[in-house]
Amino acid sequence: MTLSDVPARNDELRDALKRAASALKAQGPEFALAGSYALWVRGGPEPVHDVDFVVAEEDADTAAKTLEEAGFRIDRPPEDWLFKACTGGVVVDVLHRLNGVPVDIATIRGADVVEVLAIAMPVLPPTQVMSEKLSSFSEHHCDFAALLPGVRAVREQVNWNQVRSATADNDFAAAFLFLTDRLGITA
Repeated sequence: MTLSDVPARNDELRDALKRAASALKAQGPEFALAGSYALWVRGGPEPVHDVDFVVAEEDADTAAKTLEEAGFRIDRPPEDWLFKACTGGVVVDVLHRLNGVPVDIATIRGADVVEVLAIAMPVLPPTQVMSEKLSSFSEHHCDFAALLPGVRAVREQVNWNQVRSATADNDFAAAFLFLTDRLGITA
């Protein structure tokens, strides 16, 4: 993807986000916008890869049915913590486990209702999104550069003490937070 492709890609992602959210609002189950788009809503950089939603683990099949009826093609990858709802060249990841922990209805109901692209929808709070993103860091996935712009953008909206507590057992998260402290972002 070249820089000139980004505006068209953003339009496709936004359209998929709106279609998926509208379908889930109308037909259920309860859901929340997650991942990088949840940060974008609060001023972070706009993602160019996919859209993430979360649903309670027990609602995953219902969510897949709703999105399939809305015209999305449903793919079930070997990873058993999500399914993919595809439209055109866009992927909407629907996660029902976050870092190995089943999503429950309390997580969904803890989201803030925010107007996103003229649709009021639940959006995971930035503290939770940052905690989940940092908890996902491992030997095989540890791209600090990709996360830094989002952290800079939403830093004042995040409870960094909660993030530190939630990620205390992840050395990669601790290293990231050390870096952002040294850069004056989270200190």
